[in-house]
Amino acid sequence: MAEILLIEDDVTIRTALTRGLRELGHVVSSSPTALDGLRLAVRDRPDLVVLDLGLPDLDGAELLPMLRAVSRVPVIVATARDGDAEMVPILNSGADDYVVKPFSAAQLDARVRAVLRRMGDDRSPDTSVTVAGLRLDPRSRDAVLDGAPLELTPREFDLLHFLATRAGEVVTKRELMTEVWQVPYGGADKTVDVHLSWLRRKLGETAQNPRYLLTVRGVGVKLVEPT
Repeated sequence: MAEILLIEDDVTIRTALTRGLRELGHVVSSSPTALDGLRLAVRDRPDLVVLDLGLPDLDGAELLPMLRAVSRVPVIVATARDGDAEMVPILNSGADDYVVKPFSAAQLDARVRAVLRRMGDDRSPDTSVTVAGLRLDPRSRDAVLDGAPLELTPREFDLLHFLATRAGEVVTKRELMTEVWQVPYGGADKTVDVHLSWLRRKLGETAQNPRYLLTVRGVGVKLVEPT
């Protein structure tokens, strides 16, 4: 079970989620404000933070990069907002996952477990993976490209590492959603496309001029050695 910090200003939601998560075995602390939540995250070092976006003192979207500057704690954003226009910037700022209100404690628990599985590298080997000039170390979560460090979000690292362990194989987007995002039965292709686009930019390539990430139209993507 996990130690979870819940940053949520709505007392009804906060109370219900705290009770529900505790009944599921988690240790839960909470804060109704962004700045106090940041203080608790730094002081208590929880296993995971659940962050509401609509906080009274500071929008959760503004708190997220502040939290990322001082901690690598996994963050699940809880929001009433939906759609790519709202959520892509949040994911780009360092959120590991998000849930859209209303949701139950059981649904949140499933997301918590999935994120912590990814962060713990439960399905990844302990040895580093090297493909040409790309090296990924799952123990330190360091990524290096041609001798220079790559600044990757946790989700970007997980995606790139999974593809690197399957180098030369075509991996479908549904499999990526299942294995990397831990979403049963696949999910939205656009989520994968967005993260692949971010990875390509950091790898110094494009979909039209790929080096490592080759799209196989109508099938999926594979990671290859540059030619």
